[in-house]
Amino acid sequence: MKIERQNEDIVIRLNASLINMEEVQKLTSYFRFIESNSLNTGNEEEAAELAREVHSAWWSENRSRFITKS
Repeated sequence: MKIERQNEDIVIRLNASLINMEEVQKLTSYFRFIESNSLNTGNEEEAAELAREVHSAWWSENRSRFITKS
Protein backbone atom coordinates (compact mmCIF):
# COMPACT_ATOMS: atom_id res chain seq x y z
CA MET A 1 0.00 0.00 0.00
CA LYS A 2 1.21 3.48 -0.81
CA ILE A 3 -0.42 6.72 0.37
CA GLU A 4 0.57 10.07 -1.15
CA ARG A 5 -0.63 13.62 -1.02
CA GLN A 6 -0.74 15.32 -4.43
CA ASN A 7 -1.73 18.97 -4.15
CA GLU A 8 -5.23 18.85 -2.64
CA ASP A 9 -5.71 15.11 -3.21
CA ILE A 10 -4.82 12.03 -1.21
CA VAL A 11 -3.89 9.08 -3.43
CA ILE A 12 -4.02 5.53 -2.07
CA ARG A 13 -2.48 2.78 -4.18
CA LEU A 14 -3.29 -0.85 -3.42
CA ASN A 15 -2.29 -4.13 -5.05
CA ALA A 16 -5.52 -5.06 -6.86
CA SER A 17 -4.79 -8.77 -6.72
CA LEU A 18 -4.80 -8.66 -2.90
CA ILE A 19 -7.94 -6.55 -2.41
CA ASN A 20 -11.62 -7.53 -2.37
CA MET A 21 -13.40 -4.99 -4.61
CA GLU A 22 -16.53 -5.14 -2.45
CA GLU A 23 -14.50 -3.88 0.49
CA VAL A 24 -13.00 -1.14 -1.70
CA GLN A 25 -16.54 -0.06 -2.62
CA LYS A 26 -17.48 0.14 1.07
CA LEU A 27 -14.45 2.32 1.76
CA THR A 28 -15.21 4.50 -1.23
CA SER A 29 -18.75 5.05 0.02
CA TYR A 30 -17.42 5.95 3.46
CA PHE A 31 -14.94 8.44 1.99
CA ARG A 32 -17.73 10.01 -0.08
CA PHE A 33 -19.79 10.39 3.08
CA ILE A 34 -16.89 12.06 4.91
CA GLU A 35 -16.24 14.37 1.96
CA SER A 36 -19.87 15.44 1.55
CA ASN A 37 -20.35 15.80 5.29
CA SER A 38 -17.36 18.14 5.52
CA LEU A 39 -19.08 20.44 3.02
CA ASN A 40 -22.25 20.61 5.13
CA THR A 41 -22.73 24.06 6.59
CA GLY A 42 -26.25 23.49 7.94
CA ASN A 43 -27.29 23.33 11.54
CA GLU A 44 -29.64 20.99 13.41
CA GLU A 45 -32.71 23.22 13.01
CA GLU A 46 -32.17 23.45 9.24
CA ALA A 47 -31.87 19.66 9.07
CA ALA A 48 -35.10 19.27 11.06
CA GLU A 49 -36.91 21.70 8.75
CA LEU A 50 -35.69 19.84 5.67
CA ALA A 51 -36.87 16.55 7.20
CA ARG A 52 -40.32 18.08 7.85
CA GLU A 53 -40.54 19.32 4.25
CA VAL A 54 -39.53 15.95 2.83
CA HIS A 55 -41.97 14.12 5.10
CA SER A 56 -44.81 16.47 4.15
CA ALA A 57 -44.11 16.14 0.43
CA TRP A 58 -43.82 12.35 0.67
CA TRP A 59 -47.06 12.07 2.64
CA SER A 60 -48.90 14.27 0.13
CA GLU A 61 -47.80 12.00 -2.71
CA ASN A 62 -48.40 8.68 -0.93
CA ARG A 63 -51.34 9.30 1.39
CA SER A 64 -53.79 7.50 -0.90
CA ARG A 65 -51.75 4.31 -0.62
CA PHE A 66 -52.39 4.12 3.13
CA ILE A 67 -55.76 5.79 3.65
CA THR A 68 -58.68 4.59 1.58
CA LYS A 69 -61.94 6.47 1.25
CA SER A 70 -64.97 4.61 2.61
